Amino acid sequence: MGTQNAISPARLAIGTLSLRTGCNIETIRYYERIGLMPHPARTDGGHRLYGQDHVKRLGFIRRSRELGFTLDQIRTLLGLVDGRRYTCAQVKRITVEHLDEVRRKLADLRKIERVLTDMAAQCDGGTVPLCPVIDALFDEARSSVPEGARPGLTRTRAIAKQGASTGRR
Repeated sequence: MGTQNAISPARLAIGTLSLRTGCNIETIRYYERIGLMPHPARTDGGHRLYGQDHVKRLGFIRRSRELGFTLDQIRTLLGLVDGRRYTCAQVKRITVEHLDEVRRKLADLRKIERVLTDMAAQCDGGTVPLCPVIDALFDEARSSVPEGARPGLTRTRAIAKQGASTGRR
């Protein structure tokens, strides 16, 4: 790029914007398509030229995504900022709603952790095709299937039965 004069702000190609922000080029284009990023100016040849406002906005989007905000929540926050009519109370409401979602997910992850810990503790790591973890996974899958549609044996019990009938174990 040539030197920029004081009147003309620096313009970045999409690759440079990507490198500067750590955001994938296709993601930048996607954010433009869905309206999170404003369309940039274009050269006579059709290449995108981004300014410092794009860098700042993309940084906001990336940081929001890192914190788990949905694209709709980000759109709402940016809409408030773009209209210059937001209050701290509005932003706090969105943040607290997101925090509640995060806490629900954490509680779900703790439940998953307990179940997986219990399942792993039941497994002795042996070499026979009997595995309490596999049984538990099949049992859980079976418990969600309507009563008439449940198979009679779990996979490992069926393998064990087959091995016993052939003398292998």
